[in-house]
Amino acid sequence: MTKAAARTTDATVLAFDMGASSGRALIGLLKTDSEPGGKRTLEVAEIHRFPNHAIQVGKHLHWDTLRLLHEMKKAIRFAFQQGYEPATFGIDTWGVDFGLLDANGELLGNPYHYRDPHTEGLIEEVGQLIGPQALFEQSGLQFMPFNTLYQLYAMRKAASPKLDMAHTLLLTPDLLAYLLTGVKSCEFTMATTTQLYHPGTQAWNKELMDRLGIPSRLFLDPVHPGTILGPLSPEVREELGVPGIQAVSVGTHDTESAIAAVPAGDEPFAFLVCGTWSLLGTEMDGPLLSRETLELEFSNEGGVGGTYQLLKNIMGLWLLQECKREWDEQGSEIGFPELVRLAEQAVPFRSLIHPDDPRFFSPGAMTDKIRSFCQETNQPIPQSEGEIVRCLLESLALRYRQALEQAERLTGREYGGLHMVGGGIQNRLLCSFTANAIGKPVWAGPIEASAIGNMLMQLVALGECKDLREARELVAASFPIDVYEPTASAEWEAAYAAFLSFGRV
Repeated sequence: MTKAAARTTDATVLAFDMGASSGRALIGLLKTDSEPGGKRTLEVAEIHRFPNHAIQVGKHLHWDTLRLLHEMKKAIRFAFQQGYEPATFGIDTWGVDFGLLDANGELLGNPYHYRDPHTEGLIEEVGQLIGPQALFEQSGLQFMPFNTLYQLYAMRKAASPKLDMAHTLLLTPDLLAYLLTGVKSCEFTMATTTQLYHPGTQAWNKELMDRLGIPSRLFLDPVHPGTILGPLSPEVREELGVPGIQAVSVGTHDTESAIAAVPAGDEPFAFLVCGTWSLLGTEMDGPLLSRETLELEFSNEGGVGGTYQLLKNIMGLWLLQECKREWDEQGSEIGFPELVRLAEQAVPFRSLIHPDDPRFFSPGAMTDKIRSFCQETNQPIPQSEGEIVRCLLESLALRYRQALEQAERLTGREYGGLHMVGGGIQNRLLCSFTANAIGKPVWAGPIEASAIGNMLMQLVALGECKDLREARELVAASFPIDVYEPTASAEWEAAYAAFLSFGRV
């Protein structure tokens, strides 16, 4: 029997990966086989998981930011209690949301949640003021009601005193890093989610801010992923009894961290980051700001390693999460695996929805919204859990096909398949449906893509990985990839034709 090679740990890092419903802390161990030319791999271990709930206060929906800070402190303490000695930590979160600091550096109230309704109708209003084409050319972003631009404009229209009192705006991951280190920063990938960063000038769009009454003095110059920010503050070190591990500004938008972890080679590739939101697109050297990009509602978001991502936001597994939350409140104890099993047993293509219909954006009564869509489009109305889940998963797969074909049209490329990463790939039925819908292979993995991408940029900052290419080679060497081959069928083609009849781009 061959004895296993001894392994050395070259670096230990800590990644905080914050999703819209939960947060996690994971340790990354970069290890090397001790034999000459030994293989390097990244091992990942989750050390803490915690809920992240939106809080309704009066008419508004907020994030419980101080609770997140509390859980992150617990995770740092846990890491050292469990014998790990991370040299660095990084934070990635959802995009667009922010906190405001006063002149003393104190947080002005609870940050708004991106699903707060105060931005309703503002896409149209701002579009009339600026012009859709000009606004797109100055931001490169799909017009989404939760973008930072509309949140700040809503506050200005409401005469919020916070805007006048504020000294600094920090986007969510930068805010959490500040609360742990005392260092104020603004990371590039997150800045590009705001609709206030100009991809042409590579700077904040102060002219647009002035026109909308948004104080440009609030915004810090962005730093790029891989920048070391500084150690935990003395107060946090004393509170937790830990050394001053360094904060690294990673690809702080979780989508960009996930894309950094796609184990692709040098050829152009298409990706799908699959979670609460689905983000489908392709990596580019720079933004694509054509009229057709605007018309097809794609975004250009800054990525790690000087890249840009041409991508489309799709409602994603939020639909299923909301249905399950509703069933749970009714006393159901059916878990996600059982819901998927029920969906497998349901009749194929009985009913479809368009996942990005505006009615599905807000929380609550999701099953009624699904049924109303089916009724309005003269389809059978799904009743059982299995019928509803099958409807959702088939509809998402067909939406992915539509977005992939649009990305190919915009770039003039044809992709040989689709890289799927993120927690949603644990839903094997969705991966299989996606391969069938696009008629091409799906390469699924890694699951913990956002956290792994977070770790990769920490390793770049530590000098353990030279660049993004080398980091992706590390992913390919470390994590298994599941391959889903398509099963071509006339039924999927007929379903796609029906889906396109819903008429949204």
